Amino acid sequence: MVVESGARRRYPALLCLLAMACGAAPHATMAAGGDGLEDARAPYASAHENEGMDCATSPPATAVQANLPDPFAGPDGTRIAAREQWRCQRQQTLRTLEDQVYGRKGTAPDSVTGNVYPDRIDVTVDYRGRRETFSAVLHLPDGPGPHPAIVVVGGIGGIDPRLLASEGVARIDYLPTAIGAETGSGRARRGAFFDLYGDEVRSTGTLMAWAWGISRLLDVIAQSDQRLLRADAVAVAGCSRFGKGALAAGAFDQRVALTMPIESGSGGVPVWRGVAGTGAQPPHSAYGEQPWLGDAFGAFAEAVDTLATDQHQVVGLVAPRGLLVLDNPHIDWLGARAGHLGALAGAEIYRALGAAGNLGYHSAVADPKHCAWRGEWDAPARDAIRRHLRQAGADDLSIIASDTDSVRLEDHRDWDTPPLR
Repeated sequence: MVVESGARRRYPALLCLLAMACGAAPHATMAAGGDGLEDARAPYASAHENEGMDCATSPPATAVQANLPDPFAGPDGTRIAAREQWRCQRQQTLRTLEDQVYGRKGTAPDSVTGNVYPDRIDVTVDYRGRRETFSAVLHLPDGPGPHPAIVVVGGIGGIDPRLLASEGVARIDYLPTAIGAETGSGRARRGAFFDLYGDEVRSTGTLMAWAWGISRLLDVIAQSDQRLLRADAVAVAGCSRFGKGALAAGAFDQRVALTMPIESGSGGVPVWRGVAGTGAQPPHSAYGEQPWLGDAFGAFAEAVDTLATDQHQVVGLVAPRGLLVLDNPHIDWLGARAGHLGALAGAEIYRALGAAGNLGYHSAVADPKHCAWRGEWDAPARDAIRRHLRQAGADDLSIIASDTDSVRLEDHRDWDTPPLR
């Protein structure tokens, strides 16, 4: 087992992260067990889906980059020097990822309405004279609300419901294929997202469609009276292809407090530039198997070194909010080596923002079964839930890789991490 980073300590201090700089709401403090000290809580989720909408963006650079692209540099090579610049740097990255990897999320709907019931969440979305509706199943824990919640993409696979119940977390079972259907290698676009937006998003991939649906669930939760669910404490998780969708949802909506992609494979946390020769699913296969990725990615599927971004920058879109990556080193196709590299590179963004303890990675597990919950994940998952959903004292999250799939970030980058002031 290799522990790469993330010191274990109680009550992490995350001071001076400005809301404008990091897209987080103001911090709160809580008394720590009887010693009179106060704990600077991890950043709350934002109240807004995307806080950088007013930032100008430029077309991405087109040069070949063998190593991982610099997440702190713009298309012209200029690097940010202050945390307050991250908001617009994040927006530049977001737009580039839409243009080259995922496709557009679509403009804001004209209206989103719905209700949160004890057993379900109903959503109605109107856009330019068209209307789509969908629902998600809600499982409430014991006790009075409002509860933190976790949206489980594709159902319960990969998540231990006993852990959620013991932490008082509600579970929202979300069926993403009703929003963006998996239509195979033909890449046809079907589902509520595509029916609503039509040609506007015809080249967008289903991962973004799934993320859009989660954003609409968050709209309804935020509009509710919040007697059942807390809008500022919603997580998203999923395993395998649904882990890819969970990462996209957390990356493209700053209201998600905690993102937990599990065994996400190519198109998830693993960097594209790290999968070659490892037995992981090749980029052209991930592109062709299902319409998960946007059509524009087809131009890069055989030449990922021409991408202006890589998946460590999707990880960076989540920063400084909570992110716990759970991986499986026993199945080569899942790309745990490239996943470890994606986490290490993404962790540099967290470190630059003063939030290193908010990102965790864990692949040191014994059970090889795909999408099985492991006991080794109990402790980091509890820490992540307590830290980011309950705003309670918890250990820093750590990066812990299996011995067989650990890598060195320094072998894959030619940039350093700036001391953002």
